[in-house]
Amino acid sequence: MSWIKTIDYKNAGSQLKKIYDRVKGPNNTIDNILLIHSLRPHSLVGHMTLYKNVLHNANNTLPKWYLEAIGVYVSYLNNCDYCVEHHYAGFKRLYDNDAESEKFKQAVINDKLEGIFEDKYVAGCQYAKELTLHHKDLKKENIELLREKGFSDGEILEINQVASYFNYVNRTVVGLGVDIKDDILGLSPNNSNDPKNWTHG
Repeated sequence: MSWIKTIDYKNAGSQLKKIYDRVKGPNNTIDNILLIHSLRPHSLVGHMTLYKNVLHNANNTLPKWYLEAIGVYVSYLNNCDYCVEHHYAGFKRLYDNDAESEKFKQAVINDKLEGIFEDKYVAGCQYAKELTLHHKDLKKENIELLREKGFSDGEILEINQVASYFNYVNRTVVGLGVDIKDDILGLSPNNSNDPKNWTHG
């Protein structure tokens, strides 16, 4: 499951179990990416607060499928198979088109997103790529290009935050050897209207 000790739901103390009750899936399952925080429950709270507000908040205006797509792309660039598998399942469910979802996955693998989405969304993915692989080379012109493609500054912030979140979580997963064993793919806190509702379903 990982290279460090974790505490499962059954063996969690009262403080940790209280947090687990907020993030658990069916049959008290806890995703391995969340279990990895079990020795420091306060970091699980920090992680979930960031995750819920960056990816699953009703105040975002970009489509949730697109935010998931950015997560898949960034995770692939970071060689984080765990996050690719989880968030591709979420993307596929939200995009609701199996054939087009598979085309997207192959485009990510081949790093050729042109034509998969409209140009605006491809440009946002390219920004996420640059932020992931060449962040020190970014300039104001990169932001101006996104504006020219039709993104508002708030939407640019959404792309930035989703890409930044996945860079954080990819390094957590890869750096601690988190694997997908026993996880249920595609669960997420889908109540976007309540930032405090972290229940995975």
